[in-house]
Amino acid sequence: MTTKTDRAARLLAKYDRRVPRYTSYPTAVQFTPAVRGDRYRAWLGDLDPALPLSLYFHIPFCDSLCWFCGCHTTVVRRYAPIAAYMELLLRELDRVADLLPGHKVCHIHLGGGTPTILEPADMARLFERLRARFELLPDADIAVETDPREFNHDLIETLARVGVNRASLGLQDVNIQVQRAVNRVQSIDETRRVAQALRGAGIGSINIDLMYGLPYQTVARVLSSIEAALELAPDRVCLFGYAHVPWMKKHQRLIDQAGLPDAAERFAQYLAAAERLQQAGYLWIGLDHFARPGDDLAKAARDQTLHRNFQGYTTDDAPVRLGFGPSAIGMLPQGFVQNQVPMKAYREAIEAGALPVARGLALTADDRLRGAAIERLMCFLEVDLGAIAQGFEADPRVFTGALATLEEMAADGLVEIDGWRVRVTGAGRPFLRTACAAFDGYLEPDAVRHAQAV
Repeated sequence: MTTKTDRAARLLAKYDRRVPRYTSYPTAVQFTPAVRGDRYRAWLGDLDPALPLSLYFHIPFCDSLCWFCGCHTTVVRRYAPIAAYMELLLRELDRVADLLPGHKVCHIHLGGGTPTILEPADMARLFERLRARFELLPDADIAVETDPREFNHDLIETLARVGVNRASLGLQDVNIQVQRAVNRVQSIDETRRVAQALRGAGIGSINIDLMYGLPYQTVARVLSSIEAALELAPDRVCLFGYAHVPWMKKHQRLIDQAGLPDAAERFAQYLAAAERLQQAGYLWIGLDHFARPGDDLAKAARDQTLHRNFQGYTTDDAPVRLGFGPSAIGMLPQGFVQNQVPMKAYREAIEAGALPVARGLALTADDRLRGAAIERLMCFLEVDLGAIAQGFEADPRVFTGALATLEEMAADGLVEIDGWRVRVTGAGRPFLRTACAAFDGYLEPDAVRHAQAV
């Protein structure tokens, strides 16, 4: 007799592969130096002024380094490097704005690093420059990522004044052993104080970021973190699986690998957390987001207008997303661009009067077709490949190989295939990225640069 545990172990062995997170297609792994600043300049110049913009600003600094971090960031002890960086960022903003007369902005996201490491004057200056160079729509979604530890409460008034209306608070896990194991000791009280202060200033939409798969986490500990998060009454919860890639992120070598949960335990943590959040009334969106039914993200999921980009699941439907700062990625109708990652290279490009793009990718017709299918599956767990192909004036038979690849998952009850329609089942949701990988024309099987699917 096959038990539930036996089935889970068998499915994990078959489908818990190293696959991309599919926050874009093609993924950043495919970017090359064939696209640099000159190509980006031409792409910007060709944009229709009527197209709305989404802007991302990368603030690559933190007070301390979380050992699980996969972001491009630097620990600083003084404000001087941050102040110097802000001058570079504003120059990049001006350089891009010079090429984009008349565009309106519907979405702004500040990520990091820790955007709330900025002094109030610099945060205000950034938005003053934004409003001087672009027209921000009255209902623009303006979001900022925060680290509640040593949060600068003097910044809250400025955030509200410049129009921030959504904040993401990193919580990750509330257990002290887990926190010490990843160098992020953070009390629930300080997180609560920041959430209350933001709401008190009128920043009403609060997101909480949690993680599973961290060292010394158990199902019970993950559920304790869920309960702590629910006490904060967030509008959204993001549940991320820790990706242990010490060959790419050297600081992860500081993590005690012996304390990491195995695949079965990670799987149990993920499912238990998802079940508890749904019990609390949150709608499970895509792979790892949860939202209250009245939240805009939940509405977008119901209305089939949800999207996925480098910030995860989003209501952002702008056809042009521009990234500013080192490592930032932009998406235009013509393709993707990514800025220089090292601060030194970024600074040299700005000081030389160039656009600091290091690499990118010009999209092909096949890229657009497959990207649409993957995004649809990632967002809604189902896709009509015939309709996708028709929208691109393509032959749906281009997906024949992908459907053949999915037959094994179908036999295991993880997907359902009906002609050109594919639907990921409830049992298959944890393996959603593996299902999407069937449509990836570039993927190298089990490439070590990618994280496990679950």
